[in-house]
Amino acid sequence: MEETSREAVATAVQRVAGMLQRSDQLDKVEQYRRREARKKASVEARLKAAIQSQLDGVRTGLTQLHSALLDVKDIQGSLADVSKDWRQSINTIENLKDVKDAVVQHSQLASAVENLKNIFSVPEIVAETQELIEQGELLQAHRKLMELECSRDDLMYEQYRMDSKNTSDMNLISIYFEDVQGLSDELAKQLWMVLQRSMLTVRRDPTMLVSVVRIIEREVKIDRRMVDRKKQSGFIPPGRPKRWKDKMFEVLEGTVSTRIEGTQSVTREVDKMWLVRLLEIMRKYVLDDLIVVKNLMVQCFPQHYDTFNRFFGLYHNAVSTRVKELAFEDLEANEIVSLLTWVLNTYKSVEMMGHPDLYSECDINQLEPLLPQDVVDDLLSKYVKTFTSNITGWLRKALETDKKDWQKETEPEADQDGYYQTTLPAIVFQMFEQNLQVAAQIDGDFKEQVLKLCLKQMNTFLIRYREEAMTYKEEHLRDRQLPQCYVQYMIAIINNCQTFKESINSLKRKYTQSSEPTDSDAAIERTLNEVAKEGCQFLLDEVFLDLEHHLNELLTRKWLSGSHAVDTICVTVEDYFNDFNKIKKPFNQEMTSEALRRVVVEYIKAVMQKRITFKNADERREGAERMIKEADQFKFLFRKLAAGEDTDRLCGAITAIAEVFKLTDPTLLFLEVTTLVSKYPDIREEHIQALLAVRGDASREMRQMIIGTLSENKVSYSGFTQPIFKDITVPTITMTTMTTMTSMATAKLLK
Repeated sequence: MEETSREAVATAVQRVAGMLQRSDQLDKVEQYRRREARKKASVEARLKAAIQSQLDGVRTGLTQLHSALLDVKDIQGSLADVSKDWRQSINTIENLKDVKDAVVQHSQLASAVENLKNIFSVPEIVAETQELIEQGELLQAHRKLMELECSRDDLMYEQYRMDSKNTSDMNLISIYFEDVQGLSDELAKQLWMVLQRSMLTVRRDPTMLVSVVRIIEREVKIDRRMVDRKKQSGFIPPGRPKRWKDKMFEVLEGTVSTRIEGTQSVTREVDKMWLVRLLEIMRKYVLDDLIVVKNLMVQCFPQHYDTFNRFFGLYHNAVSTRVKELAFEDLEANEIVSLLTWVLNTYKSVEMMGHPDLYSECDINQLEPLLPQDVVDDLLSKYVKTFTSNITGWLRKALETDKKDWQKETEPEADQDGYYQTTLPAIVFQMFEQNLQVAAQIDGDFKEQVLKLCLKQMNTFLIRYREEAMTYKEEHLRDRQLPQCYVQYMIAIINNCQTFKESINSLKRKYTQSSEPTDSDAAIERTLNEVAKEGCQFLLDEVFLDLEHHLNELLTRKWLSGSHAVDTICVTVEDYFNDFNKIKKPFNQEMTSEALRRVVVEYIKAVMQKRITFKNADERREGAERMIKEADQFKFLFRKLAAGEDTDRLCGAITAIAEVFKLTDPTLLFLEVTTLVSKYPDIREEHIQALLAVRGDASREMRQMIIGTLSENKVSYSGFTQPIFKDITVPTITMTTMTTMTSMATAKLLK
């Protein structure tokens, strides 16, 4: 208390000090005193009121506790009296057992009296109920049936309560009401029949379907009530619970399954398009039925049945089961494609489950796949295997057909630009295009897989194509008169290679997203180039077979005296190239360049074979001038044929050799030969020796000096230009050849 007083005094001093900080505040001391006095009086009044309130509450609590104590004592006394009375009345209760039994019996008799009318009229009600069922008045029939079952169940229940072990009375009741169970079964059959025809019924007479649902709902309630009573009393009437609601869903599921299974109208033996027809019928049935469910049937069932989603699931499961059955059948390749396209694309499209009329009621993305992925993979694998076998056969047949065309006596057809071609590329790529279009309908990855397979088969096919072109050429060489249009069809084969390239690139642009070249692409490109180049080579072989006789006349005495061999060669080449103009680029350009190179090489070969040795300067001059003239002829011809930039260099080789022959001063021969070697670095020593031998006036010492000097100062070959002399061999003179030539010379002199 003392400490509290000191704190109060200190606080008061602090407050007073705060109020009297200035001298002018001293005049207000009395005012401050009155104000503090009022505050003190107010606080004291509130404190007294609070204490008084607490005291009143305590007084009231004590009064109530005293009253409660008195009440507890009174209750304790009353309980003691009740306990005493109960102990005294135990014997009296045991004496009332007979009264209790009488009450139970009275209750049973009252129930019997209440149902007496129904009991006596059971046969009549059974007959009426049967008649109502036959007439289709299902609601009224069910009402009668409920009355019969109620009478039977009440009697059995009372009998069970009276004596649950008395089976004879129970059997008596069961026998008397035995027709009731038959009526229940008959009514159930009628209900299931209506449900089985529910799609038709809901269109024609929806009230019938509503009646069926109402009956089933009544039975669900009765089942629930009977099950609850069993929990209390242990008794349940015979035939309960009926579970008609579960049976209803089973019937609907079976109806949907039967509906889907009944879509197959024909078999493969009758119609090759049987599967397409089946899938289309299934699509139409499912879509039409679900629209009916959405617009009509949902109104016939309670909302908590979630009718549309239930039917949606039933149809999905039924379709899934059916397509699984189809997937395990021995399907052909086109049938596999039809099934997978339908399953993977059509099923969830707007044509079926994603139809606008159904879209608002369901989420197709929540649907399970119709076919498991492993089944889809098995079908795709089977299709690829069958497709590989089929396409191999198709390509073989296409090539056999094309080979027959090669033997025709008429020229092949030409395209809009005048290039010869056959129908082979169009046939092959039409097959590829059709199968890729089908694969694209299934899946993007599968499309890529089929494209790779097509390209792989294409590579194998082109190898066979190359072999057949080689065989075609060999057969022609046995009899060059046959086939009559050998050249034209060989041109068509070359052009087909270019068409194949363009078609392959078109397929890749259309059916693949990848721009990276593959090993298969490189192999196809390589094989096509080889087939085309070999075809060009075959045609040039054909040309040079016709030129062989005239080429053999070059650089001979007959040639020197005035031969028209080169004129004939130019005319023949130009005539052939009138046909070769029908070869597509770039092969026509390459072929013209190769023809020029071969003509020049054959001409130089004639020089190197030393068919003639010039006897004097006049012969050398005449021969050189003829060579220069003929080189100009070749140059004019191949410029006309657009042989390319190498024309001058190739024809210049003949002119350069002619300049070696034309030289009149042997002392300058080394310089002329050096000029030739500098222009054509691939020329070899044996070539120079042959040239000097044909010239005829170079001594042994001069030849050795020229060869030796050139060997010491050999010009390196860069390889940037196409070699001319590399493939030209100089024939060596053997002892037998020398003897033969000596004998021929001796015989000529003697003659």
